[in-house]
Amino acid sequence: MISFKVKDKDVGKRLDIFVIENIPELTRGYVKSLIDRSEILLNDQPAKAGERLKAGNNVSILYDLARIHEIPAIELPIIYEDDDCLVINKPVGVLTHSKGSFNPEATVATFIKDKVTGMAGDRAGIVHRLDRATSGVIIGAKSPEALAWLQKQFSTRKVHKTYQAIVAGHIDPPEAIIDMPIERNPKKPQSFRVGAGGRPATTHYKTLTQTTGFSLVELKPTTGRTHQLRVHLSQIGHPIVGDSVYDGQPADRLYLHALSLELTLPNRERKTFSAPLPTQFKEFLKSHDL
Repeated sequence: MISFKVKDKDVGKRLDIFVIENIPELTRGYVKSLIDRSEILLNDQPAKAGERLKAGNNVSILYDLARIHEIPAIELPIIYEDDDCLVINKPVGVLTHSKGSFNPEATVATFIKDKVTGMAGDRAGIVHRLDRATSGVIIGAKSPEALAWLQKQFSTRKVHKTYQAIVAGHIDPPEAIIDMPIERNPKKPQSFRVGAGGRPATTHYKTLTQTTGFSLVELKPTTGRTHQLRVHLSQIGHPIVGDSVYDGQPADRLYLHALSLELTLPNRERKTFSAPLPTQFKEFLKSHDL
């Protein structure tokens, strides 16, 4: 156990912020999980992450800090692998890579790290990313040369990506192109929005099937802006089910899946990789059938 006494300069700070400032290798999300598990106490009592500190308060951390450097092993479904790269069917809930501060959880990057040579860091071998809440096809590189080749495929828009999503309502027309620039939302810096000052973003959508109040749509982005599909669909009034950031109906997951990825591999072979639609999608549609 380690303890900190709250000094005058820390009065009024949130509990989670205070812990991060004293143990900067922990992420805010991980600190919150420790607080939720009562492994961080305020005056020897469980407290909330947003609790404001007072002078003389005692903050105790029961968690063994030596364990923060132990990232658990993870097994992910491999769709394809050769000497240059590997393609994974990423499950929902798994991060592509950590972001800056130390994050003691398994990610796609930690899964592939033993297969990577000539690269280091928490993004080694990561070519592109999928949101934590998005499942489906993702490709990683095993060498700097393969990484450069694959990333160029993405930057020059020679990669064809297909997603499927369940959205609110029935889109009219059932097939069209959304061409709306996307920018960071200054009011909510972790999110994005459609804005005239944003970067160009284009998404082709097509309705595949409809149920009572919902549609299964195919999405083909021709650009790769962060949260592009989520922002575009919310903007036209049909947010993705489970998207709490962009006004989606609450659900057990974000109903967005990276179905297929077509690109040219470093060995110059053009390939298409697919990950089947999760059974959750079919179950959701069945439960809302016409």
